[in-house]
Amino acid sequence: MLLKSFPAPLTSSEEKYYFQKYTEGDLQAKHILIEHNLRLVAHVIKKYQSSDDDIEDLISIGTIGLIKSVMTFNSEKGNRLAAYASKCIDNEILMYLRSKKKTNKEVSLYEPLGIDKEGNEIQLYDIIETNEDDASDRIVLKQNIQKLYEELESLLTPRERLVLKMRYGLYNGEEYTQREVARQLGISRSYVSRIEKSAIQKLRSSFFTSQTVK
Repeated sequence: MLLKSFPAPLTSSEEKYYFQKYTEGDLQAKHILIEHNLRLVAHVIKKYQSSDDDIEDLISIGTIGLIKSVMTFNSEKGNRLAAYASKCIDNEILMYLRSKKKTNKEVSLYEPLGIDKEGNEIQLYDIIETNEDDASDRIVLKQNIQKLYEELESLLTPRERLVLKMRYGLYNGEEYTQREVARQLGISRSYVSRIEKSAIQKLRSSFFTSQTVK
């Protein structure tokens, strides 16, 4: 059912044509190559899908692998994109799942989350604002950090989570500039900035609200 929602694969000649156009600087050709290979993502995620709730996350992460494959594929060798893209998608999902598992066990106090109105970097420690000197406060601090990560997964949309993870290297991932994120996702840098600011505001508002209620 999921596969039916994606465009049909390109023929060999169509794929060669659009790669040629892409190498000439045609960004629309790049989008066509990505869109017509999205069913590869749906195919690869089947072996990782544990529940219906995981589908959007896995598709988002898998799509990043697909985008990377289109950007790095050497079409001059005469091979089709599918085999190479499947490996890239697989690798991206594996890295995501490993980092997610590791983060569930260990979270850094100084994980960067964004920039405040004065242009200063916001870290988990800044948001939580708890005194580390007291043993009981350290226990609360650890609980608060874990809560913030849980909200990252439950409160934000898949796109917001993806942008934050790429921008700040969350879950031990690689950090990207807004321009790099925009290029990989096929959207404008200003749109990436809006998504990022919205996500940070959601996290801050939700956290402070929950602390006030307590």
